[in-house]
Amino acid sequence: MTARISRRAALALPALLAAGRAQAAWPDRPIRLVVPFPPGSGTDILARLLAEPFGRALGQSVVLENRPGANGVVGAELVAKAPADGYTLMMMGTSVAAINPHTLRRPPYDPIRDFAPIGTIAETPYVLVVPPAAPGEDFAGWLRGVRGRDLSLGYGNAGGHIMGAMLADMAGLKLTLVPYRGSTEALTDVSTGRLDVTFADFGMGMQQAEAGRVRALAQSLGHPFPLSPNVPPMAGSLPGFDASVWFSMVTQAAVPPAVLAQLEAALGSVLANRDFAAKLTGHGLAPMRMTAAEFGRFLQRQLALWGERVKLARIEAQ
Repeated sequence: MTARISRRAALALPALLAAGRAQAAWPDRPIRLVVPFPPGSGTDILARLLAEPFGRALGQSVVLENRPGANGVVGAELVAKAPADGYTLMMMGTSVAAINPHTLRRPPYDPIRDFAPIGTIAETPYVLVVPPAAPGEDFAGWLRGVRGRDLSLGYGNAGGHIMGAMLADMAGLKLTLVPYRGSTEALTDVSTGRLDVTFADFGMGMQQAEAGRVRALAQSLGHPFPLSPNVPPMAGSLPGFDASVWFSMVTQAAVPPAVLAQLEAALGSVLANRDFAAKLTGHGLAPMRMTAAEFGRFLQRQLALWGERVKLARIEAQ
């Protein structure tokens, strides 16, 4: 019996070694990085900055694939159902991970169950902007000047809608929330005085503020943002106000741990590079480095937090 077992083991050894070599050779073909938003979006810009150094760290090319639709749902569903071999990754941010699951009646993916975290990449705030002639010299002064008035707040996405509801609730303001097709249109109407306030994407909002078309009074992070030291956090006047746009990378939940470890190490090496950090800064992004385990816990907290905020905004699941 012992001889037969040993002989079987010997016969199986070449196959086992070959399988080990195959696993060790990962990745042996290009890796697909799905961007669930269109070209030119913030997620797409970040993915294009990341693809080349990330591929270099892995020793394999990284090919971007834009799969926009339904606020990221199309791309997320595609990646969730892809083979769990480590060759299909996705850029995932606040809306796909933490907002969509609460605003969709039957979301086709679960951000916790279907995806394995690789790591966070960057974060940026929203910036609260008002017309040049708005009252107050700063955010606190503006709040004092507009309390008791009927105000209009425009939003171009679910995040802006939710933060408008947070602002009204925490500051005691009478806000009429006005939907727009996009954040750019809302920002334009603030610059002309048709709207009283909006939450703008950081880069676009600061551009308009520097040109004198709007005033940037505060940013949405709960702490100072290093790229805008002169724009204070809203939390300084509204303790507890904290909302960020963050970006991360994920893959399928069933990807082998050894492959996940390689992906995490490669992403970490890119984020540790000063040149890459400088590129992020140039696009209004601050590096946000978490391990896969830390990111997993962060994602669970974010999912619960934005769920409460969706309820506050009274957004009905569609």
